[in-house]
Amino acid sequence: MAWFLGLGITGVVLLALSLIFDGLLEGAFDGALDGVLEGWLSLPVVAGFVAMTGFAGALALGTGGTGPAGAAGVGAVAGMGAAWLTYRFSRALMHDRTAATPRADDLLGTSGRVVTAIPVDGFGEVLLRLAGQPLKCAARSAQPVARGTEVWVEAVPTGTSVVVRPVDR
Repeated sequence: MAWFLGLGITGVVLLALSLIFDGLLEGAFDGALDGVLEGWLSLPVVAGFVAMTGFAGALALGTGGTGPAGAAGVGAVAGMGAAWLTYRFSRALMHDRTAATPRADDLLGTSGRVVTAIPVDGFGEVLLRLAGQPLKCAARSAQPVARGTEVWVEAVPTGTSVVVRPVDR
């Protein structure tokens, strides 16, 4: 029983170390296996296998239904199940992507309204919408533009300023 409990505790310690040294085993075998064991040889998967093998083996041995060989078999099956679940869970977490973050270049070609008049060779302010959110930017134009005029964004020199022209209807 002590061997199985030792395996279980070792697995828990490995799991704690995997939080600190994430990617250690993947880095050690980087490129050597060409992705054959991609994700399977990660420290959390190994830790899950070792911990569940130990604790399930100790439980099987402690209930008295099996001998050491049977407990090792029960532990190995439970360990493989825990390793598979850990692998699937970590893959699901790694592939959980969020939507693309809007960039300043996404303002190009959008329309908005002038909130502060744009003088010749000077800056005014326009209110645009980026990903559905209102965004107030400094704006320049080749011609003076009055407040309230609808404008198109022709260029985005910086993340907070745009070059606009009035919309002709």
